Amino acid sequence: MKQASHPASRAASTTTLVSRVSKALRSDVLHGDYRSGDKLPSEAQLTRIHGVSRTVIREAIAALRSEGLVEARQGAGVFVLDAISSAFQRSRLDVDRQRLYSSLEILEARTPLEIEAAGLAAQRRSPVQEEEMFEKHTALISCLNDGTHWIPNDIALHLAIARATNNPLFSTFLEMQGNSVIPQTDNTVGNDNDDVITYRHHLIKEHERIVMAIANGDEQGARDAMREHLKGSLMRHRKLLHDERIRFAARLSQQD
Repeated sequence: MKQASHPASRAASTTTLVSRVSKALRSDVLHGDYRSGDKLPSEAQLTRIHGVSRTVIREAIAALRSEGLVEARQGAGVFVLDAISSAFQRSRLDVDRQRLYSSLEILEARTPLEIEAAGLAAQRRSPVQEEEMFEKHTALISCLNDGTHWIPNDIALHLAIARATNNPLFSTFLEMQGNSVIPQTDNTVGNDNDDVITYRHHLIKEHERIVMAIANGDEQGARDAMREHLKGSLMRHRKLLHDERIRFAARLSQQD
């Protein structure tokens, strides 16, 4: 009597088949056997060509889609994309990873400076500067559902706090970073889903605690609120970088 194979063995076998088929299809695309705009054979045809199940074919196609080599068009099939465009998309992933590193570096540099700035602002702000901070915070609240204007208004609030130190070097540092002073991940333009809105609510509360502590002349409270805000940002972006590394490693393993 034939012994049933272990589930782990079957999974490993499927992974090997997916890798083999995706590698063969990738080679066909990159060597011009399937040209830009060509429709790939149907699942049934690819199943016969490669001698594997439809599940394997679907996973192999998914691997090519994640690399930007093909795209599925509903009701029409799977089509080959331009290889140059695909290379550009892969290069953009590399740029995005580098931007994440830069964002973390900027956050690390900002943290001690802005903690001190919050404390100094609580000591030194003028009535006009205090009013400006409240105005910028109100403007940020108005952008809750507006990804286009969220980041500029976030930066404007931090600049108002820096100016309230009455030491121009604090605001000069932030101005030198431009838009990169606020890491652009889930808060980027065009991304206004429920999770992002909830995240912005959280940021508004963090900013409110900073502004209120400064307005109340609470030097230590302002420092603590700014520290909590920026340390939270560091943790969130380190997690994002960690998750991105895992996804990148998974893509590489699919190509082996």
